[in-house]
Parts: sequence; structure tokens; C-alpha cells
Amino acid sequence: MTQAPDASPDAGSDASPDAGFGPGHSIAALAAALGARAVGETALIIRRAAEPAQAGPDDLALAMDPKYAPGLARGGARAAMLWEGADWQALGLAAAILVPRPRLAMSRLTRLLDPGPAIAPGIHPAAIVDPGAEIGPGAAIGPFAVIGPGARIGPGARIASHASIAEGAVIGADALILQGARIGARVRIGARFICHPNAVIGADGFSFVTPETSGVEEIRQTLGARQQIRAQSWLRIHSLGTVEIGDDVEIGAGTAIDRGTIRATTIGSGTKLDNLVHVGHNVQVGRDCLLCGQVGIAGSARLGDRVVLGGQCGVSDNIFVGDDVIAGGATKIFTNAPAGRVLLGSPALKMETHVEAWKNIRRLGRLFAQVAELKEAVTRLGQKD
Repeated sequence: MTQAPDASPDAGSDASPDAGFGPGHSIAALAAALGARAVGETALIIRRAAEPAQAGPDDLALAMDPKYAPGLARGGARAAMLWEGADWQALGLAAAILVPRPRLAMSRLTRLLDPGPAIAPGIHPAAIVDPGAEIGPGAAIGPFAVIGPGARIGPGARIASHASIAEGAVIGADALILQGARIGARVRIGARFICHPNAVIGADGFSFVTPETSGVEEIRQTLGARQQIRAQSWLRIHSLGTVEIGDDVEIGAGTAIDRGTIRATTIGSGTKLDNLVHVGHNVQVGRDCLLCGQVGIAGSARLGDRVVLGGQCGVSDNIFVGDDVIAGGATKIFTNAPAGRVLLGSPALKMETHVEAWKNIRRLGRLFAQVAELKEAVTRLGQKD
């Protein structure tokens, strides 16, 4: 094992559960960090953030929308983060931070107040690190973590307990790999990577073949017709490729990214994957994409940059989804989607087309009744003749 001098077990100190809060933050300091405006007693110290009704005197109540303001009267906060233009004095507050873009302010505030996981610097005595692994300066390896031969852990990376990094994997600087995550052999990951518990990156792809033409191959060609149903057995196609992940990528809990068959499965820089996302073998995901929970992307599909897929979306194999496509929850994309398209439904349609189609579907009952009335009227006319 090659270990840089700064990565000794004695470097630094353990993070406490309240790390990041420390003695607290003044309203003025918080506002400056958020790029927002502070008013009132800006020297007031707060220790944590809270919802308005649950906030105490040392908390910063979060009421960035007028609909949350009534909760302030039920809590005990002296300071709050409010929407721009709020009458903070009428709300009974001693101080306030006024923000023009609430969710952006939330991003900055939560980052500032999050103490992060308590992973002691250096290599825990209960960790297993192969002698051929390289551990960068300032890295932290938690108990029962396993680092395989030839693996390289970048400077400042943190590996939590029970995580495993297989042989030849490369983890970039300042990565955070949480409990029970599995990084497969030869996987390459960039800087500032975040991997949540029990994610698996670099499992083999789901790829099988039959000696004879399979029923699946037949119906792909015929679109449903089957000439003969016969017994068949599946032979495994091994995955020789790997997974390559860019910088600033986040992977949710329980997510699985399969290695490629020959070339690598790739995830572009800045992309975020929610919990329980599955990315199949050979898939290419572009930069700054957002894939929500239970999204499934079948093998060899390609996603452009800034694609957003709502929860439970599915993408068929071997198709291309263009840059800036947005798909609503449970959308199923079976064919190529052009750049900038907004999709909804199964099969995926342009959102406005899908909405109009469902309006028409809701009218079907009335339409059938009207047709029946017309049919009856025509029949009566025919009888009179």
C-alpha cells in the first residue's frame, strides 16, 4: 500500500455530530455566505435551521414563502430566512435574512450547516487496504472498508464503513463514498463524487444470448407474430468494459450502474442520479442530467446533456434522447427524442399532445352517449320512412 504522509490515522480529529454548527453563525455572516440581505439584529447567533413551527430561539426558521409565515407564531424563532420584501418586523422577528431565490438559498445554507459524515481521517485499523493500493493525502478510510489491489484513492477522499473499492478502480479527489457502496473493478470516477449507501457501480451488464434465434429476437422483427414456440437456454455475454464517471456526480442509495460489454458505460460531469436508478450496460449519459427515483435506462441508450427524467421514467435500449429533453414522471421513451422536447406519457408524447389526448379520453363517455342518441334518432327517422 502506498499512503501519502498526510493520510495518517492521527491527522486531524473526528467530526462530532454537531460539526459544522460549531459555536453558531451570526445572521450577518450567514447572509454574506448566501449572498442575501440581512436586517434587524444581525449579530444574533443561530445554531441550526428549523421549520417555522418547530424553531427555537437559537434556530433560523425557514419561511421563504408567505404560506409558511403563519408557522412563525407557533414557534419560538427570533430570526428567519424570508422571501424578499417580507415585513419581518410584523412577523415578530428580531432579525431576518431576505432571499430573492429561496431554493438557491436553501442549497447554500444546507451546505454551510451540514456537518457531513463522521469519518475519522486516515485509515481505520479495521479497514482492509491492499498493499498495492494508493491512498492520497488527507484521505479517510472507515472501518471494514476494503480497498483492492491497484486501486487509487484521491486526495481528501472519504470512504465510509463497509464500502468496497475493487481492484484497479480510480476515485478522484474529495470524493465521498458512503456505507456499503460497491465500486467495481477498473471503474474510473472523477473529483467531488458523492455515492450514497448501497449503490453498486460496475456490476456486469444484463446481456444474454441463445444459440438459436430467440423468441425475443423473433418478435422484435415481426412486432408480435411468432412462428414457433420452442425451448431455449440463455448464454451469458460477459462485461469486459467498465464505468467512467466525470466530476461532481452524485449517485443515490441503491442505484446500479452496469459496466459496458466492451466499451465503458459513461456518466457525464455534473449529473445527479436519485435512489434506485438503473443505468444499463453501454449507456452514455451526458453532462448535468437529473435522473429521478426508479428511472431505468436500457442498454446502449444515449442521453444528451441536461436531460431531466422524472420518477419511474423508462428509456428503451439503443435510442437517443437529445439535449435538454424533460420527461414527466412515469414517461416511457421508446423512440429517439429530439433536443428540447418536453415529454409525458406511455408511449412518450409531446406534453401538450398528451394533455390534449387525455382531455379527449375523458370526453369519450359523453361522446359514446351522443353517438348512441344520434343512432337512435337516425333509426327512428328510417322507421318513419
